[in-house]
Formats: sequence, C-alpha cells, structure tokens
Amino acid sequence: MNKIDGFTHYSFFTEMSALAVQHGSFDLSLGIPDFDIDKRLRTFLKEAADLDSHHYESLAGNPILVEKIIRFNAQRKNSLFLTADEITIVPCATFALHTALKSVLNQGDEVIIIQPSYYTYAPSVVMNGGVPVYYDLDNDFNINWEILKKCISEKTKAIIINSPQNPTGKIWKKENWNHLYELIKNQEIFLISEEIYDMYCYNETEHYSSFLHPELKNRTFCIFSFGKMFHTSGWKVSYMLAPRHLTSLFQCRQQYISYGSNAPAQHALAKYLEIFDPNISKNVMQQKRDLFNNLIGETPFQIEQQAEGSVFQIVNFRNISKTMTDVEFSKWLTIEKKVACLPLSAFYNSKQNSDYVRFSFAKKDELIIQALEHLKKNL
Repeated sequence: MNKIDGFTHYSFFTEMSALAVQHGSFDLSLGIPDFDIDKRLRTFLKEAADLDSHHYESLAGNPILVEKIIRFNAQRKNSLFLTADEITIVPCATFALHTALKSVLNQGDEVIIIQPSYYTYAPSVVMNGGVPVYYDLDNDFNINWEILKKCISEKTKAIIINSPQNPTGKIWKKENWNHLYELIKNQEIFLISEEIYDMYCYNETEHYSSFLHPELKNRTFCIFSFGKMFHTSGWKVSYMLAPRHLTSLFQCRQQYISYGSNAPAQHALAKYLEIFDPNISKNVMQQKRDLFNNLIGETPFQIEQQAEGSVFQIVNFRNISKTMTDVEFSKWLTIEKKVACLPLSAFYNSKQNSDYVRFSFAKKDELIIQALEHLKKNL
C-alpha cells in the first residue's frame, strides 16, 4: 500500500485546476472540453432512459454497440476488420489498462513505461504486482530503439504504449510498430496500447493502430474511449480490442471488478455511431490546435514540435524563466499570469523538472483566444 501512496502525480492535475478556479484564471490545464456534446447524443440518451435498458448488459457489452464498433472500425482509412469476440465494452480506459495488466502479470514481472506518460500507468503496474521500468524519451520525444532495447530484460512482461500520445502529441506510425515487434518477437511480451485519442490525428497523418500489425495483434490489448471521441467521459463507456484468447483472460477478471458498463449510455452510443462523422471531429480539433499555436506564437513561449495528434500542445517556457522549475513556473503562470497549464514533470516518475509545460486546446475558441491574448499582453 505504501508503494501506491508514493505516487502523487495526480495532485498536479487536481491542484492546477483548483488554483485556476481560486485565482480566476483561464484554465487550459486539463483535457476536459468546456463545450457541449452533440445534441443528438442527448436525444439518444433520453430515448435509452425510456427503454428497458437499466439492467446489466452482457459481459462483452451491448451486442448492438459491438456490431456498430465493428462497422465503424471497418470504415477507417486504415481499416480494422474485427469480430465480436475481439471486443469488450468497458467502463473507461483506466479500467481496461488495469484489468489487462491483471490478466497477464505475475508478481515481480516488469512493465516498460515510456515517459512522459499518463499518471495512472505506473500505479496500475504496482497494484498488479508488477515492477515499472521507465524509458524516458529525449527532448525530441522520438523513440531511440537502442535505448528502449536496453530496457527489455528476461523479466519484461508488457510494454505500455499511448498513441496519439498524451502529453507530447506524437503518433506511432506503421514503421514504429514494426520496430517494436522486432525488439520483442522472441519473448512473451504483451502490449497494452492506449489509443484513446485516435480521432484526433492532424494534417495528413492517419491513425495506425497496433491492432493492424499481424503479429503484434496476437499479444495486444488495444484501448479506445468513447469519452474522448464524443466528449462524454462522465458516461463511463469505452471499448477494448484483443485477440480471442486475451479477451477471454480479460473478461474472466473483468467480471469480478465491474461486470459491465453504463447500459443506457451503451444504447445511445450505438445509435450515435450510425451517424457520427469522424472527419468533422478531427477538423474541429485541428482548427483549435492551429488557433492555439498561432496565438501562442505571439508570446515568448516556444513550440518546438507541433502536436501531430491528441488535444495537447507542449511548449518550452525557458524564454520566460531560466531558473524556475516547471512546477514553479506552472503555479506562477496560473496565479500571477492567470492562465493554467501543467508541468511536463507531472508525466514522469523519474524526473522532477523539465523545460516544458502542457496546454490543452480542447476548449471553446473564445477561451483559447482570451487566455492567449492575456498572455501576449502580460508576459
């Protein structure tokens, strides 16, 4: 238990948002959209409330929603052709990651975590008896395959990947998955691939799932999120892909933790998938990224790499302060300059400082404009 208590990075996420409220600051710290969901989703949820959809769905999930997931993924530009026994409806991505780890880890197994990474990864590994092994990306945030190779040992049981990546916005391409397979093909190493920002791949880049790789697919738990797709995180419905044998392992453990997910929401999401146009969502978010980046370019902040995907942009703040840590800078910016962000070190378990902070552009355009015009005038 003490090992879990030692993970405190979640406090950055709650603290910065609370500071923003306390000091009346523009809050660009969290990836929680401040704009409304599609009105049609509301309508479908109201319809579900009037139906007999208030009891447990099956362990795998609402069969109509499963069928819609199959159709939706087949229509991607990089098509995923799925079968029903490869799909599990889950309450959320964090649940899927935790239960996937529970399905494959034995006491003392090592799990490689590529940092910066979301704060739940390492605690989930420890709670399942595993040992986190951290691989820190260099400042270009690209994979150095030789260094990653050195992290792999005979105790390695799994690797956690996130693409599009929070917080860097990096996207794994087909060649990245090929490189990874070459590193692990001779060992029993599982892959947990969190692909929850798959709708948000910008410019000419298309999402390329780990589940498309013919060999990696056989050892992969691949996680997606309706909450991120449709800005409905409070509905608590996501889905996971895995080959049949891993789906069986997963569902065996799932039934003892949370048998199913929100039943009325599953009905509403199934209806919405019939009419959802992913290009509209992508274009809206790309316009927000471009708006944010154009405006922050008029401040001393420096964008070294434009986010390829996700809803976050990392910026270098050293033109503003050479001496403050990224935590100190984030608090100063929130309290004194009235714009909230997150320190990049909040996404590491192995370092306490960096030259970067993370902003979210999953906000109303007027908030982005007001926040960055304010910084332009006050930095």
